[in-house]
Amino acid sequence: MASSASHSSSAPILPMPSWVKAPLGKASEISTVQRIVKQRGIHTICEEGKCPNRGECYANKTATFLLMGQVCTRACAFCQVDKGQIPLPLDPEEPQKVAESVRLLGLNYVVLTSVARDDLADGGAGWFVAVMAAIRAENPGTQIEVLTPDFWSGQGAETAQAERVKTVVAAQPACYNHNIETVARLQDPVRRGAKYGRSLRVLELVKAYNPEIPTKSGLMLGHGETEAEIIEALRDLRAVGCDRLTLGQYMRPSLAHLPVQKYWTPAEFEHLGAIAKEMGFSHVRSGPLVRSSYHAGESL
Repeated sequence: MASSASHSSSAPILPMPSWVKAPLGKASEISTVQRIVKQRGIHTICEEGKCPNRGECYANKTATFLLMGQVCTRACAFCQVDKGQIPLPLDPEEPQKVAESVRLLGLNYVVLTSVARDDLADGGAGWFVAVMAAIRAENPGTQIEVLTPDFWSGQGAETAQAERVKTVVAAQPACYNHNIETVARLQDPVRRGAKYGRSLRVLELVKAYNPEIPTKSGLMLGHGETEAEIIEALRDLRAVGCDRLTLGQYMRPSLAHLPVQKYWTPAEFEHLGAIAKEMGFSHVRSGPLVRSSYHAGESL
């Protein structure tokens, strides 16, 4: 049975400021996407993660599909996706179902992400490739960005990670995204089962295999990080050739998740975004409601 880890805290709950309340978007556009994905038994992180921008993204003909089921083998303390050690078997029809959904929704840009599947022999790398191939066969004009897990599992995990990243890179996504999520000091409490260095290595490997593919990463602010720690993380990302950056506000999905330590203001996000641009990131999205896939297609 999948369940979320408990992170209830006696710390006071910070009131949610007005700047983190997103517009809902057109109900008709949201319901159209929901109907199409539900009919096919597939998932979007937009819905599973209750993304505040899903109405806007659907209206802009972008969506982020969550592959390989709803159950993640990791238990990150910030994430709303269900956790469990025994995920469901892969649906052999999922690649075609996603491809059909992309066609029916008329999507110009698609982001493919997944739960972590440490139970699979290749961590799910081959599944990303299979879904990409199905989308391209039915939607040759659609650009595909991938947002992968760190692919660190099994015997010889370091070698396995490299081979899995290589598999996805060989399929030539329009952008390869992997989030470090938070600063180095806060990795253990925020990202269970993940490591800062492992995530940086994913981005480094992409550039080693194909320097032409843009890489992207993001952080959620509000876990207690300092500005100096954020800047250090940005330097680390640039050191491995990361091209694109998203900075957004962490919002607690439930009382079972980590509490918000701070709501960064729009002015602070603008300040950090300016720093990132000065550091050489080619595309920067920095704001309270920014998420990994927010306005992803505009980076083309």
